[in-house]
Amino acid sequence: MNDTIFRAIAVITFVIGMSISIYFRRKADRESGEKVSLKEEGLAVTFGLRVFGFSIWICVFAFMINPAWIAWGRLDLPEWARWIGVAMGVLGVLLAYWVFTSLGNNFSPTVATRSQATLVTSGPYRWVRHPLYLRGLISCVGFALLAENWFIALLGLLFFATIVYSTSKEENKLVEKFGAAYIEYQKHTGRFLPKLG
Repeated sequence: MNDTIFRAIAVITFVIGMSISIYFRRKADRESGEKVSLKEEGLAVTFGLRVFGFSIWICVFAFMINPAWIAWGRLDLPEWARWIGVAMGVLGVLLAYWVFTSLGNNFSPTVATRSQATLVTSGPYRWVRHPLYLRGLISCVGFALLAENWFIALLGLLFFATIVYSTSKEENKLVEKFGAAYIEYQKHTGRFLPKLG
């Protein structure tokens, strides 16, 4: 199939996903009346997230504008694998909307919580404590399949590994904020995937 179709799908899912994210992030900042500090993440996490995140963005834009720029990372995948990537991209967009509408003004771009935050245990948070991070991984791996690019997949995995490292600190902050309610919530939910049984 013509690569142009996959690039067009990539642009559409990217624009919709980013529009959802930007809208709800700005809404949370505006309606809560506070900006959350990034300092609490620590240098290693901040550095890792920025470097890997920025690199992913460069590769994503390169594929959408001119795939030849990242052709050195190309994999020769069957067309059905690329369509799985499309499905993962669409799933990522739907999950982003579900997560952000469930969080409301509780969204925080860092491990710190907002001063007026409430504990959200509905929507995807009924089963998973960090569905937004899972959504990021799904979207990145999906984009890597769609673009047939191993380097995008690698960057996505490194970004997710940094997130996994930072969630321990984030969960400590949530225990400080919500106490026994969050500890009880942890017993019934998985960090990134639903608990079995």
